[in-house]
Amino acid sequence: MTTLKGNSIYLRALEPEDLAFIYSIENDESIWKVSNTQTPYSRFLIKQYLENAHQDIYEAKQLRLAICLNDSDEALGLIDLFDFDPTNNRAGIGIIIHQTSNRENGIGSEALQLLINYCFTHLQLNQLYANIGTENEISIALFAKFGFELIGIKKQWNKVNNLYKDEALYQLINTKY
Repeated sequence: MTTLKGNSIYLRALEPEDLAFIYSIENDESIWKVSNTQTPYSRFLIKQYLENAHQDIYEAKQLRLAICLNDSDEALGLIDLFDFDPTNNRAGIGIIIHQTSNRENGIGSEALQLLINYCFTHLQLNQLYANIGTENEISIALFAKFGFELIGIKKQWNKVNNLYKDEALYQLINTKY
């Protein structure tokens, strides 16, 4: 896959040079509640992950891309396809913009639009879904903007700081492509 280019950002494959960036995201406890992470990751494990990041989505069943500004190779965030299911033509999708200063300026919207287009036109997926904590209003608004519909609430699904939190399941059916 080549890069997916938008007006102000592009999505690219992960590189070995992304080790420090991914390490900082995976070990940022403030975002563990949205990523369902429970423990820190070592640099060694992330390095191994990056060494295998070249695997095809059909082999790895996932795809993680760095979100970069068009005039830079520095990653600002990550956008993921996970639980890729080519038999049923669906995948889960998630996004994280690392620094607050990079949020609410359209980067997430443009990245999500690029990946939705890629999924529906190139991968020929029938549907995408997102698991979003019911308190995460920013993510809910982002996915709703692109037509993701709430299809259910998983009650007390995730344990966060010894409290059980609900998680919403949003779905986008491919009707346009």
